[in-house]
Amino acid sequence: MRLGTLARAARAGGIALAVFAAIVLAADTPALAQQGTAPEVASESPVDGLVPGNTLGGTSDTDFWRAVRQGEAGNVSIPDQKSATLVQSEGELWRSLRNGPIALYASWALLAIIVVLCLFFAIRGRIKIEHGRSDKTITRFAGVERFGHWLLASSFIILALTGLNVMYGRYVLMPVIGAEAFAWLTMIGKYLHNYLAFAFMAGLAMIFVMWVRHNLPDRTDIKWILQAGGLFSKHLHPPAKKFNAGQKMIFWLTILGGLSVSVSGWSLLFPYTTHFFGGTFEVVNSIFGTSLPTALSVLQEQQLATLWHSIMSVFLVCVIIAHIYIGSIGMEGAFDAMGSGEVDLNWAKEHHSLWVEEVLARQGEAGKSTTAPTPQPAE
Repeated sequence: MRLGTLARAARAGGIALAVFAAIVLAADTPALAQQGTAPEVASESPVDGLVPGNTLGGTSDTDFWRAVRQGEAGNVSIPDQKSATLVQSEGELWRSLRNGPIALYASWALLAIIVVLCLFFAIRGRIKIEHGRSDKTITRFAGVERFGHWLLASSFIILALTGLNVMYGRYVLMPVIGAEAFAWLTMIGKYLHNYLAFAFMAGLAMIFVMWVRHNLPDRTDIKWILQAGGLFSKHLHPPAKKFNAGQKMIFWLTILGGLSVSVSGWSLLFPYTTHFFGGTFEVVNSIFGTSLPTALSVLQEQQLATLWHSIMSVFLVCVIIAHIYIGSIGMEGAFDAMGSGEVDLNWAKEHHSLWVEEVLARQGEAGKSTTAPTPQPAE
């Protein structure tokens, strides 16, 4: 019995000694591995968070992740090579800018223009026809001119409303009408926004061709600007041709701003097909000696296009709100120009005296022309 007991004790002790030796060996593996004496054990021993197979596991490789965050692309077998970029860090910046300062400052700008116009109306009131309405009218805009204007105006209003819905609808509209109605309305708005963009571009081209020659700066604009167009004086009417300096400003802001939103909108309508920003940055760098990035990926182009489209769209909305105000409740007789095309002769003399003189002079030279704008009895 004693011999059997001793034998079992010896076997148990041997097993314990073997386990202890294995533990000691495993604990010393990192040091041995550094000395190059036991690399095989280091690769297969899950000690200190290491994963078998010489893989990193949860251990961070600074250079590797830096490359990932900088947009380094790998290799993929699918046609969409954009998928080779594992992490596109600019997306985080894009989202923070769009949902942060751009959305915030845009709301402030919209509120500011409304407040300013309300204050102006409260102080100045409606700009009346100083000499009252006469019994004659004069043709201000022909039918094709009004068509181009309303094509541009109506398409822009729908584009503005549907675009603002994309930016603010979930916060302003959805709590009022509910999620399902908001989703349906936004889907309809998306299609309207996409297709009416072409109507907007067509209207923009029409008014540019028809009116650009009338909106070139001249010496009469200086006096109009110095007198603020008579907007703050009830008895001051600086001379102006077909378009005064204020209207010329609106015209060029609309043309340049409309061109900008059209180009950026084209990038969004046909994604991953344009490199407008890369080309623009190249020109800017060559002129101003800056170092803007020019080798932009197609995804970066899309992100810049959405941000710029939002900024310029809100800018245009503010400009057009001011234009709508002065052309409707802000000035008596102004809406008739784009309504019937016929404006009161006294209104025309007060706001566009040089243009009236040109029209009457042409009429006198050409005789009674049926096509020339001529004073007519008011209805």
